[in-house]
Amino acid sequence: MKFIQRILSIVLSISLINVAMIQSVNAALVSTEQVARQVSEEQAVSGHARLTAALSRPDVRAAMERQGVDPALAMERVSALTDDEAGRLAEQINSAPAGGFIGALLLVFFVLLVTDILGLTKVFPFTRSVR
Repeated sequence: MKFIQRILSIVLSISLINVAMIQSVNAALVSTEQVARQVSEEQAVSGHARLTAALSRPDVRAAMERQGVDPALAMERVSALTDDEAGRLAEQINSAPAGGFIGALLLVFFVLLVTDILGLTKVFPFTRSVR
């Protein structure tokens, strides 16, 4: 009898713990206007502003300096990007997984490297221009 009481008390304890963790969820229809308003608000912050904010962080500046990239030059490059390019780059940074900022930093490095090789800029002393 004690064995059954013990099993029953364990089962009831687990059931009470599970009941305490249940949360209610309410669902509602979302109108097209609400979605359009939210998308327009998100797009109001331009890619340039998001990239400038990301490159202004002290940890990002330190990482760029460790890689040999001048932060001021990187800011100039960001301002030279078109709105579409800046938006895509900002989206890539936002959609990167946690710790994925290094990938975005490498992307900026490779963009700078390609522009150096094409002769559009001269950031890195180890590149030769095609022109």
